This record gives sequence, structure tokens and C-alpha cells, in this order.
Amino acid sequence: MSGDRCKASAMTQVEEPAAIKQPPCATATPPVGREEEPELGHTHKAAGRQAAMALLSCPSRHPSIYHLIFFSVYLLCASILPILDGLELGGDGLYREILRDETVLRLKELGKISDGEGYLERTFLSPASIRATDVIINWMKDAGLTTWVDQMGNIHGRFEPANSTKDALLIGSHMDTVIDAGMYDGSLGIICAISALKVLKVTGKLQRLTRPVEVIAFSDEEGVRFQTTFLGSAAVAGTLPESILQVSDKSGTTVQDVLKLNSFEATSASLGQVKYSPESVGSYVEVHIEQGPVLEALRYPLGVVKGIAGQTRLKVIVDGSQGHAGTVPMKLRRDPMVAAAELVLTLERLCKEPNKFLTYDEECGCFTEESLAGLVCTVGELLTWPSASNVIPGQVNFTADIRAMDDKVREAIVTSFSRLVLQKCDDRLVDCAVQHKHAAAATPCDAELTAKLERATRSTLSMMKTTAAPGGVMPVPVPVLMSGAGHDAMAMARLTKVGMLFVRCRGGVSHSPEESVMDDDVWAAGLALVNFVDHNAVAES
Repeated sequence: MSGDRCKASAMTQVEEPAAIKQPPCATATPPVGREEEPELGHTHKAAGRQAAMALLSCPSRHPSIYHLIFFSVYLLCASILPILDGLELGGDGLYREILRDETVLRLKELGKISDGEGYLERTFLSPASIRATDVIINWMKDAGLTTWVDQMGNIHGRFEPANSTKDALLIGSHMDTVIDAGMYDGSLGIICAISALKVLKVTGKLQRLTRPVEVIAFSDEEGVRFQTTFLGSAAVAGTLPESILQVSDKSGTTVQDVLKLNSFEATSASLGQVKYSPESVGSYVEVHIEQGPVLEALRYPLGVVKGIAGQTRLKVIVDGSQGHAGTVPMKLRRDPMVAAAELVLTLERLCKEPNKFLTYDEECGCFTEESLAGLVCTVGELLTWPSASNVIPGQVNFTADIRAMDDKVREAIVTSFSRLVLQKCDDRLVDCAVQHKHAAAATPCDAELTAKLERATRSTLSMMKTTAAPGGVMPVPVPVLMSGAGHDAMAMARLTKVGMLFVRCRGGVSHSPEESVMDDDVWAAGLALVNFVDHNAVAES
């Protein structure tokens, strides 16, 4: 039933024509000759209930056909008004029920689908990932999208306009998580995108798209299970090597094994089927939590992303002499634990004070402050063997994660650290090796796409009258940030131009169950995406 019919039936008790004399209980006769309808708010529900009660309170009278029609229409409208209120009906154009309330409920639902007991863990094609796939597919169908799962486990939901020859707008993020994760990282971008397209469906704009729009939930971005990131998005971008099929997890299970276990073909040919051609894709947009404290410090719910830092992951292996903790003299030990501890501190000093170690610019003899901005280094994992309290370890392995906005800075840090590792291991008479596990260049976001996201953000916050600073004054312009975290947009940049929208998170905390985003910020992100698609991919009516 259309909104106009609901409006007409809900107004039936007001302003009856004077020429028609009504019996005392017949207060719900349809109005005649109305040219203008009042806005529908909470009053239409009260008016409808009052008219219905008036009809039911006259059992001795025989209701006219008008009464019966009205009462049937009222019951139907009453059942759908809670869904449509805030959309086309009563609409302030903010779509709160879908973009905030339903989106937050779905985030919580997805956050409960886990392989871990009492914590969130959902890795590449794990049992929880398969369960989550079914849920996401149902949400995509609810938004009016055609769905499928590709040969790498990525979930696709697409609307294809009739006779469209334009390239597609892709919107996505990842469905996998780290161990003991929060419920917003990755999931927010997927569900916000689905909700935005559901709004377009409900408002009739989905049918007016001028280009295909597709939501992708990537199967793996974090790289937790196989220690290699972007399995899902790299496959779509066509940059995933065939050799990835033979990479194994800690149990010895390969990517190929996992794919076959889940009824995928797991061949080089099937990987090729996942790849999109550059000609078929116009752009990729990703909504993601900031994972940093800048937006919260600015008291601004959204920001656009200028670029994503380059990243290198190293594994350092230190071999020494295993021995009894009580019988080997200190001066005769080849202790890999102590050597590893010194190397960890060396990496910290290198990244805190890079100018003391690096030279690059011929003019000034150093890296510039701007090029060193955003340099961060982290040791996140350290393993010992045999890991017993009364045994000098025989081997210690640790990871090093090095990120920088400037690729030359990152490469210089990697080179310097590798040199220092060998030097300090020689000093301590232990053997060391540095393995390169992952490298990704810094990724600039497309300037035109970023400007469009900025306009959509500004329009959104103006509509919502968001208070971003004391006195309600929003900073000008919309914050433009660099991302120190890696995102699927890095892999997708090998296929097409990319843009990103960041959402404020409490304390900048991420990769933690303490990860938190305000409901209204979820709402703002969804509405910004609606405005972006509406202004860039929907034909005027």
C-alpha cells in the first residue's frame, strides 16, 4: 500500500463537510474535496485509533461500506507505519530505523557469531565464517540485491540497473576478525553499505540507479589464520598469486585444503574466476572505524581518508644454545631470549628516533619531518622454544610490523633494522634470520572520490545538526586523515580508484572487545553513504 493511501485513511476523522449530517458514532467518514494533506507524525496514529474505537463502540449500528474500508485500511497501515516512519512517511530524510536501529542490531548479531567461547574470533572460512555468510546473504537479499559467493569465499550483493553499460561502484569491507576482536572492525563497513542500499530500495531509488552498485563482504583481510593479508580483496583485484593455495596455517592445513573442505574448487582457474576486470569497475568505497583517536579528539563523527600507510611484516628467527637454567654459566651462554629482547628495543629506538639512524635527502642529509610522520613499529608476537621456566631457550621467534606514510622511509627502516639484527646477533654469538612475510605500498585515495565523500559527509552532518565542538560549531573542513592501519582498499587500489570514510571510535581502541562506536555515529556513516550513492549513482526523478 502506498504512503498516500495510508495518509488518506489516517485523516478520516478531521474536517467533515458541513453538508453531510453524521450520526453520533459515525466520526470516521472519509473527507471530501481535500486538496492538502497534513504531515504525518505521531498524530496520525492517535487519530486512526480514535476513529477505529469510535467505530467499534457502536455495536448496535450497522457500519457503512466506508467504515469497513477505512477500518481495514487503518489496520494495514498501522502494521507498516512503524517500518516506514522516518522514511517516506513522516520523513525527515534521516532513515533512523534502518541506518541506526537496524544496523546496530545487525552489528550485535554478527558480533555473536564466533569460533571462540566468550570472545569474538572469525577467521578465513572457519565454521563461524560460514554461519556469518548465510546471515549476510539474507541481509543483502532484504536490501533487494542479487547475491552469490565467489571461489574465495567473498560474499557479493549487487543491483544491476536495466540496460546499464556503466562501470560498477563497489562498496565493501571484511567479515573476518582478529582473535578477541571488537564487533565493528570490518563488519561496520559491510552492514552500513547493505543498510544504505536498503534505504534506496525502500525509497524507490534503487530502481533509478544509473550504474551497477555492489556490496562485497571480503572473506579475509586480517590474515590471522594464514599470516597473509587481503586474501579476499586481492583475489577480486586479481593480484593473488596461485602459490597462495599452498600456504599453510599453524596446523599444517593449506588454503587449498580449506577451500576444498568448503566445496570450492581451489584451483588456479577458479582463482581467476574471482578477478574483476578494470573496465567493469569504476570505483571502490569503504566505510571503516578510524582505529585511532583523532576524530574523537576533534569531536567529529566522520572523516575522509587521504591515504593508507605502507606496511611491512617481518619474522625474526633467533637461534641459540638450549641448556639447563641452573648449570650453564652466564658468560658461556648463547641465549636467544636476551638477544631477542635487545632487538625489540633496537626496533623501538629506530622508530622513535629515526633521524639518528637514517640518511636520505641529499640536500639536508636526512628525512624530512613530514616524511617521517606516521612511522610506527610494533612487535606483536614472540614465541620461545621449548618455553619452560627452567630451560634456556633454544630458539626465539618474533614479528615486526613496520608502517609509514612514505614508502622510502618504511623501506629504509626495514633495511636498517635487518642490518642491526645481524650485527647484534653476531655480538651475542647467536644465529639470526629475517624473513619478509608481507609488504604493501602506501596507497593514496583518489582525490575526486575523496572530495565527493567529503561533500556527502558535510551534507549528512548538516542534516543531522551534529554538535561537533563546544557551541555546536563544526570544524571546517571535514577532517582529512591518513590511515596507519591496512584496509581492503589497499588491495582494491590495484584494480580501481578508491575512497574511504572513517567513523569515530571511543578512545581510538580497535582489535579489542573494548572497541566501541556510538549508535548515532553508525547512523551518520550510513546516511553519508546514502547521500554519496544518491548524488553519484541515482538518476533524478
